[in-house]
This record gives sequence, C-alpha cells and structure tokens, in this order.
Amino acid sequence: MDLADLRMFRTIVEAGSVTRAAERLNTVQSNVTTRLRQLEEDLGTLLFDRINRRLVITPAGTLLASYAERLLCLADEARDAVRRADQPEGLLRLGSMETTAATRLPGVIATFRRAHPRVELRLSTAPTARLVQEVLAHQLDAALVSGPLIHPDLESRAVVAEELVLISAADWAPIENAADLVRRGPVELFTFREGCAYRQRLFEWMQREGIPIARSSEFGTFEAILGCVAAGMGISLVPRAIIGAHLGDKDPGRATLRVHPAPSDLARSITVMIWHRARSHQPARQAFADCLADRLGTIEK
Repeated sequence: MDLADLRMFRTIVEAGSVTRAAERLNTVQSNVTTRLRQLEEDLGTLLFDRINRRLVITPAGTLLASYAERLLCLADEARDAVRRADQPEGLLRLGSMETTAATRLPGVIATFRRAHPRVELRLSTAPTARLVQEVLAHQLDAALVSGPLIHPDLESRAVVAEELVLISAADWAPIENAADLVRRGPVELFTFREGCAYRQRLFEWMQREGIPIARSSEFGTFEAILGCVAAGMGISLVPRAIIGAHLGDKDPGRATLRVHPAPSDLARSITVMIWHRARSHQPARQAFADCLADRLGTIEK
C-alpha cells in the first residue's frame, strides 16, 4: 500500500464506481480494477462488496477511507512544506552577548520581524564561550559572539566592529597606560561572567602588565557593571556603545563614568555571527544575517 493506492481508493469512494474513478484518474478501467484487487489482497480484506455490478463500501473500507484522507492530507502538507523550505519560516533560535543584544539588536529584530512574520525568533543572552558550546550542540541556530573565532565545525560572518574602552568612575584620574593602574594599587574588576571574551581580554592584559587585581566581581547584565564602576568600586572593559548617558554628553557635570583609551590590542573587537557548518542551509538564519548586514553595514574581518 502506497500513496498512489490510497489516492486511487479515495477516488473510487468519491466517484462511486470503478468506471468513473478511471475517468477521473485518466486511466483505463481494468487498471483501476486490478490495483483495487491488489490492495484488497495486500490488506487481507474486502474494501467493497460487489452487488449487482455496483460497489458498496464495507466497514473495513470505511475505516481505510478515514485513514487514507488523513494520510493523503499529511502527504500534501509535507510536500508543500518542502517546497516552501527556501522561504524563511519556523523557529530561529538566536543567541547573543548581552551588550550586543542591548545595543545592536533591537532595531534589527524589529525590522526582521516585520519582513518575515512567519519566523518565530527566540533570543537568549550568554557569554561567548557558552554561546559557542550551544551552537556546537545544536541548541542554538546561530549566535553573535566576540571574534575572531576559528573552529572546524563552525562558519562565521563578521557583523560589527566594537570599540572597547576602559571605564572608571567619573572622578578618577586619567589612565594613560598600565603604569597608571599599577600606581593605584590592587584594582577591583567588574566583568560579565566567566566565558566572556571581554573579561578574558582584560584579565590577560592586566596579568601581562603586572597590574595587581584586588578581586573580580561577575554579573549577568551590563547595567550592574556600569553601576558598580560608576560608584567608584573599580574598572571594566566594555564596548563604548553601551555607555551612553553615563558620559553626560549633554551635561558633562552629570557624568558618572570616565572613559580611558584601551591598549591597541584590546581596543577593537569584531562581533561575528556563527552557526554550525553541518546546518549550511537554513533560510531563516540567512535572512537574519542579511538583515544584520542591511542595518549594521558590512565590515572587513
């Protein structure tokens, strides 16, 4: 029994006779009769009683007719779904760093949802290391992480270049170099949780330069980091784009943060979109990547 058998059987039920069914199927009557008998033999039961050269459906035939309708509808649905596979639709699980989600994605997501209403976009935030693991485990379809990132199972696409800056409370003296921090004595760091690429950069630089670290505190949101730094408790390394009103651009007297230039090897970070190489064809993900490029422009890696 295959779909062709079920279509033939359904046509006989609808037409009420083999002759009319053959006409609808554009075939000869003997072909329909032979296939009907083969179907009955395959199922081991009569689907029609032959009474005075008329076909009367049996209880078994009635039962099969209900299954045939459902199976054929499901087959049509599957065929339509596959034919639409190149159209963005369905669930798109996107991960992002907290700072990128806050500063870069709101407008992109709004534009994307208007353009692709059939895509259900779900966004979650986490540090880079965790996002990479979730993409590798197929728990996310794509993620925006700090690059560069090279992995044999991942593809990547540059999204935006972030300027990273050291920040302190507004009343701190300028930090021109590592020696200025050394003179301050042990410094407390405020960072995102372990696995954050910005956190790793800051720790590696301070250890390399011999800057004493008093302690480090980790948070899940950038607002908490900015608040602690603004209170004069320590420093952090963050994208300039998240600082915003803390710098008091309209009223310098109300600034709560001071920006210090980061060393050249810290100052530029490329945010990249990553996805699993094994999932090369996913129209919703590609559409989102295109939307990112349209809204944020394109950059060189």
